[in-house]
Amino acid sequence: MPVHDPFIFADRKSDMYYLYSGASPRLNGVDRHGVLFYKSADLEEWEGPYVAFAIPDGVWADPQHGAWAPEVHEYRGQYALFVTLHNEDRTLEGDPVQGYARHWRGTAVAVSDSPEGPFKLLNADGPIVSSEQMTLDGTLYLDEGEAPWLIYCHEWVQTLDGTIEAIRLTDDLSSTIGDAIVLLRGSEAPWLKPASEAGSAGEVPTYVTDGCQLYRTSDGSLIMLWSSYEDGSYVQTSARSESGRLEGPWTQLEPLVREDSGHGMLFRTFDRRWMLVLHRPFKMPDSRAYLYEIRDAGDRFELAD
Repeated sequence: MPVHDPFIFADRKSDMYYLYSGASPRLNGVDRHGVLFYKSADLEEWEGPYVAFAIPDGVWADPQHGAWAPEVHEYRGQYALFVTLHNEDRTLEGDPVQGYARHWRGTAVAVSDSPEGPFKLLNADGPIVSSEQMTLDGTLYLDEGEAPWLIYCHEWVQTLDGTIEAIRLTDDLSSTIGDAIVLLRGSEAPWLKPASEAGSAGEVPTYVTDGCQLYRTSDGSLIMLWSSYEDGSYVQTSARSESGRLEGPWTQLEPLVREDSGHGMLFRTFDRRWMLVLHRPFKMPDSRAYLYEIRDAGDRFELAD
C-alpha cells in the first residue's frame, strides 16, 4: 500500500493500530486531499484505507493542494489530528528557491471523538503558526508540566537553512502563546550536505528539516527524530537535548536509517516494544511504510540487533 509520512497510533481502547497517511486524488481516487487510515490488530494484516479527514470547502487551505504528515494523538478525552495543509494561490514574499515558490503552508489541528474521525478543523482561517511563515510537519509535545507545545519545521524554501522550532499552544490546541524558539538548524548535522552547494547555478546552500518527533528514553533523555538529505537521498536521524529540556542545546546523533528513508516516528506496541515506522523511498507512488524494532539505549534510540 502506498504510504508517505507514516504515523502509527496504538489505541489501547480498541487494541488496534492505526496507520495514517495523506489522501491524494491522483493516488487514492478521492475527490480532495485529506487523511487516510489503515488499521490492524497485529501490524501485519491491515484493513483499509478509510478516510479520516477531507479538507472542507471554505477554509484557508485548498482541497486540491495537498495534505502532508498527518498524525493523531489522544489528548484530554479527544483525538487530535495534526496535518500540514497548503494554499499555493496565497503567495508569500520572496523569489522561488530551486523552483519552489513561497506560499501558505502550515500545520492545522482538527479534533474527533474517534481515531477514525471524522476530524473537524479548529481554525478555518489559517494554520496554527502565522501564515506568513512556511511551516510543516507539526507534532504535539507535552512538557514536564503537561503543557502542550507545537514542534514544527520552518521550511527551507523560506529560511534556506531549515529549522525545527517550538511554540506553546493553548490548552485547547486552537492557538499559540508567545514566541517560537529555535531548537536546531539543518546545517548543524555534521554529516549533512546542503541540498545545493554555494555557487551551484547561482544558488546559495540550503538545508532541509523534516519530520520532527520528540520522545523520552528510559533514563529521561529527550530525543528528537528528524529527517534531511545526504547526497540527494533521504535520511532518518536523531538528536539529543543535553539539558533534557525542550530548549536544548541539542546534540546531533548518527543517522538511524539511510537508503532514501525517513519521516519516521516511534510508538510502543501493546507488549511495550519500541518500534520505528518510516517511509522508503521518498517519492510516491513507490513509497512504502517500513517497520524497525528499536532499542532504548538510555541516552539514545538505536536499531535493535
